[in-house]
Amino acid sequence: MVVPFFALSAGCGGGGGDNPAPAPATAAASNVMAITVNGALCSDSSYLNKPCVSVTVCNPDSSICRTIPDIIVDTGSYGLRIFKEAMPGLTLPQVASGSGSLAQCIQFADESSVWGPVSWADVKMGGEPAVRVPIQVIDSTFGTRPSACANADPNVATAGLSGILGIGVAIEDCGPACVTNPGIGIYYRCTGTSCQGTTVPLASQVQNPVARLPQDNNGILVQLPAVPAGGVVSSSGSIIFGIGTQANNNPVSKTVFPTTLFGDFSTIYKGVNGPSFLDTGSNGLFFPNEAPALPLCPSPNTAWYCPPATQALSATTVGNFGEPSANIPFNVSNFLTLVQSPNNVFSDIAGPSTFGFDWGLPFFMGREVFFGINGRPSVIGTGPYVAY
Repeated sequence: MVVPFFALSAGCGGGGGDNPAPAPATAAASNVMAITVNGALCSDSSYLNKPCVSVTVCNPDSSICRTIPDIIVDTGSYGLRIFKEAMPGLTLPQVASGSGSLAQCIQFADESSVWGPVSWADVKMGGEPAVRVPIQVIDSTFGTRPSACANADPNVATAGLSGILGIGVAIEDCGPACVTNPGIGIYYRCTGTSCQGTTVPLASQVQNPVARLPQDNNGILVQLPAVPAGGVVSSSGSIIFGIGTQANNNPVSKTVFPTTLFGDFSTIYKGVNGPSFLDTGSNGLFFPNEAPALPLCPSPNTAWYCPPATQALSATTVGNFGEPSANIPFNVSNFLTLVQSPNNVFSDIAGPSTFGFDWGLPFFMGREVFFGINGRPSVIGTGPYVAY
């Protein structure tokens, strides 16, 4: 899930073993997609800890293609969503829904939302072959928006990104629930300007494009370098497709944590056990402010913690079925002090959460983190799981 708090606007220790993360894989490998955090692939560094990739989108007949940077990598969601304005010249056919066309309202944890039609596109990531999948074309002018998307982001400038690439553990963005229930509030059938909630078959739902790759389709590996205290201006790493399918994605010595269909497991923090997930789309660590509470930053930055000195904390991650478990140490520094520097990438920014323990981008710094796709076998088990 994307949580780009900056208008309000991590050192993370090891987990699942003491093996240091290796250097990012070379971008020459066919199954590698480069990622930059507030770097060259981010055309707009509108907020801190912004993880960007470049994705190529083509008309299904390959007549026109556009390579689009400033796409946020989001392991907490599923499927590709791109603003219409970022794809000039493309004429993507809309996915049919009865006598109308399919549209979608997606809400994120920071209370932002996106709206627009679901369309067919050929999508190319890194050196992998193009795959044909339904994607969401973000277009707030399409049809009549439902109330949940009344304030949907209208353009790239407002959102601070060109799109979102959801490549977590699920294959579809809603799954079986949307096949039978038209009232979930995600999918809509639009006829003319009128849009009503609808059911949608799995094949027509917005798809995780990794799951449609011909070979490296059982998961991903996220590699990002460690970030020192005080942060850095930018950093670079890799998204590697597949788990145990090539020499550069071997999950040796990693601990496997089973998850729910949508990537949730448990985290115990200060004795309280709650839901949690690993999410590159969240730019900090977000967790309940259990006693003794961490001080919040003064308004308008109350989405962040501002302790007077760096706090060394820890939490325990637990697999979905009660095992395994791992202690994860992490640091929380004063957000306002950190952002006074020229740096954009920090390992120790955090804020309060009411929706569980969100292990955001700081968790990934200095780690190899695997995401096993639901139902897909690998050398370390069948998804869904995370491993680190």
